[in-house]
Amino acid sequence: MTPAIQARGLHHFAWRCRDAEETRHFYEDILGLPLVHVVKEEVVPSTGEHCPFVHLFFEFADHSHIAFFDLGDNAVTRQDPHTPGWVNHFAMELDSEAEVTQMRERLLAHGVAVVGVTDHHFIRSIYFFDPNGLRLELTVRLDTAPIADYVEQKRRIAHEELAAWTRDKARGLRPGQSGTSSRARHDNPTSH
Repeated sequence: MTPAIQARGLHHFAWRCRDAEETRHFYEDILGLPLVHVVKEEVVPSTGEHCPFVHLFFEFADHSHIAFFDLGDNAVTRQDPHTPGWVNHFAMELDSEAEVTQMRERLLAHGVAVVGVTDHHFIRSIYFFDPNGLRLELTVRLDTAPIADYVEQKRRIAHEELAAWTRDKARGLRPGQSGTSSRARHDNPTSH
């Protein structure tokens, strides 16, 4: 079997939007991501089905994109009632903690509710929703020697952490119970 080819990065992530102009305003005017490409079709190129749409692409500094489909019916993607609202989200990286703070203030000034700044030990993040119900995160990587050591350690034990979760899940344990969290295993290495 030939080895898998590792993707070089994100080209785009696509989501349904209620209104193309409302979405453009949010991503371009508030978040500062330029609208760089628009596709308007009546037939879906990949499936051949008739479904008029407009497809919008907003570009990040690294030339990857977040994209949206407006299907012309003013509907948004419905949240799965069995999935907590904080689970599905799209995270975007900023260069500094100052930028995270600046974007937090900008979002608040535009009437957008923001959670955070949340300290995740190796990153700091803010969370908010776009007009389509998509949860977004703006985050910054923390760059100190202890953090770099922590990130490298997490890379080395990633498969162990997953195996521990799989064992916990098989025993019926849930997150938050003693020993099931990564932090608990990190603080008490004998628990795994």
